[in-house]
Amino acid sequence: MMIGALGDIHGEFEAVDDIMKRHRDVPLWVCVGDVASNDGEYFTPAAPLYFVKGNNEEFDVLAAAIAGRPPSPMLHYLANGGPFIVGPWRVAALGGTFAPSWYNTPASQLPPSKGRKSMSASLKLGKSRDDKRRHFVRDEVLACKALANIDLFLTHEAPRPFYPAGRRIDAGKTVLNDVLAAMKPRLHLFGHHHEFTDSMRQEVRSIGLDVVTKSYLLINAETFKTERLDT
Repeated sequence: MMIGALGDIHGEFEAVDDIMKRHRDVPLWVCVGDVASNDGEYFTPAAPLYFVKGNNEEFDVLAAAIAGRPPSPMLHYLANGGPFIVGPWRVAALGGTFAPSWYNTPASQLPPSKGRKSMSASLKLGKSRDDKRRHFVRDEVLACKALANIDLFLTHEAPRPFYPAGRRIDAGKTVLNDVLAAMKPRLHLFGHHHEFTDSMRQEVRSIGLDVVTKSYLLINAETFKTERLDT
């Protein structure tokens, strides 16, 4: 059986539909976050889609999903932690971004949006609404580090080292390396930077996914052999 993996979607729902219709034999898909459109809208995909939060989501929608009211019966939100059973896999999630000033705050105390900070089109959804729920926190990291026998670990942020577009500043986050070292999943997927990479970190294969309009992965559910395909 093959399972599909998508990078950041950012409201490109037609692209996702085209991909899923191209692979009708793929029974389910996973995604590394940033599903919502710039207006905070979600969609009903053609096949079940399991996703973690990005930093540009409509976080009231995600809170409703945790409470049992998903935006679509085909969209399955994986809150930080786990394990979750996704098809034949045990999956762990650590969505969102790292913010040192909020890292030690309990997840339940991350303040929601107080409304849009600006109408500027240059500001992304999560930042324009200044919603701190876009971050992950220490308690969630510790919960992930305690998990074992995980097949797939989904994050939004990248582990270190990660130099997007060849920049000199390492954009990876050490806490993710710590989780990889403790958890030892069979495969790690991340997004956020919209750049494909395939490397080993802490003896774990770690793949950064393109934005969904560029490429996606098919993964053999048993062997974890991957195929990257252009959108």
